[in-house]
Amino acid sequence: MEMVIGSTREWMGRLAADDAAKKIAAAIAANGVARVVFASAASQFEFLKALVAHKEIDWTKVCGFHLDEYLGLAADHPASFRRFLRERLLERLPNPMRSFTFVEGDAPDAAAECARLAAAVRERPIDLACIGIGENGHIAFNDPPADFETGEAYAVVELDEKCRRQQVGEGWYPDLASVPTHAYSMTVPQIMSARSIIVVVPDGRKADAVAAAVDGPLSNMCPSSILRRHGDCTMYLDGPAASKLDSARFGAGERRPE
Repeated sequence: MEMVIGSTREWMGRLAADDAAKKIAAAIAANGVARVVFASAASQFEFLKALVAHKEIDWTKVCGFHLDEYLGLAADHPASFRRFLRERLLERLPNPMRSFTFVEGDAPDAAAECARLAAAVRERPIDLACIGIGENGHIAFNDPPADFETGEAYAVVELDEKCRRQQVGEGWYPDLASVPTHAYSMTVPQIMSARSIIVVVPDGRKADAVAAAVDGPLSNMCPSSILRRHGDCTMYLDGPAASKLDSARFGAGERRPE
């Protein structure tokens, strides 16, 4: 796993978007279409803003996929991840995407919804997964202890308290009792099957999780540590998020564009 560390969120987001745009354009050139997974979180604000400004992407040749969504949540809820992606990605594009497969959080049959999503995402390989990591080290909503071995592409998962408190801390919900206890999530093996992964992680409140993911044991108790096994994964950090990394790692191949 390569790391790119900068001093500001804006710079970090711009560098990550530059990387993503090149990978999306390359996939379109090679295959005629790019299949890309998008996350919905405060960590993605600057990244998505910079990405939609890239003129070299032919969005009519991009098939988008949704990483996760709260179980039972309506699409127009202020905390809905579908709403997040519509407002911060789809409605800001110069041209509509070829398709976007949303997780329908309020689907009447959760098992059928997981099957529908699996069929769509597995139709062809995913070229790029754009994700973040949580304060508890999760990727998507795969909280610890995450399932590293499941054969499913999507699953309904229970959210741990630290994950739910993060949603309150970021202002999506007024209190813990308001945060859903379960969610749909793309599974760890499905995320890891993407040809490339870009991880965008700002803020000092993520510093412990970043240090555990990069320098700690590879364990399902820190789900993001599995990213070290991926052959093409780059983690974009701002200075505060990188503040607890082992300094001995620097100079061992990470890019630090200061």
